[in-house]
Order: sequence, then C-alpha cells, then structure tokens
Amino acid sequence: MDTALLVGYLASTCSVSSFVPQVYKVVRTNDTKAISTGMYCLTVTGFALWTIFGVMRTEWPIILTNSACFFLSLVILVKKLRS
Repeated sequence: MDTALLVGYLASTCSVSSFVPQVYKVVRTNDTKAISTGMYCLTVTGFALWTIFGVMRTEWPIILTNSACFFLSLVILVKKLRS
C-alpha cells in the first residue's frame, strides 16, 4: 500500500470516528436541541457530493469515508427533523 493511500485510510478512520459519539448520544437521548438543522442539511449534502465525487474518481478512501459520514450525519438529521 502506498503512503498516500495509507494517509487516506487513516484520515477516513478519524473522520468516521469523530461522528460516532455524536450519533450514539443522539440515538440514546433523542436530544437534538443544540444541533443546527441548516448545518446538518449542509453536512449531509456535502458528504453525499463527496461520495459521488469519490465514485466518479474511483477513490476508495473518499468513497468509504464520505458514505459512512453521510449515513451517520443523516441519522442525526433525521432525528433532528423528527423532534
């Protein structure tokens, strides 16, 4: 594995890991008062677009990271919209 790909996978791990505690807390408590709906709409859109970009370029670190972050941020957005 080349160095750039290793850096990509390490960055992916950090990015996805940063969302997990927030998703866990929101799912456990259903507390989304402090979360901005607009920011999460933008975040979900950004992750969707990055995923599409990664697919178009066949860049697996980009695809894996952004599709995972898309799903995690979508969970939070759905909880926010339902509260």
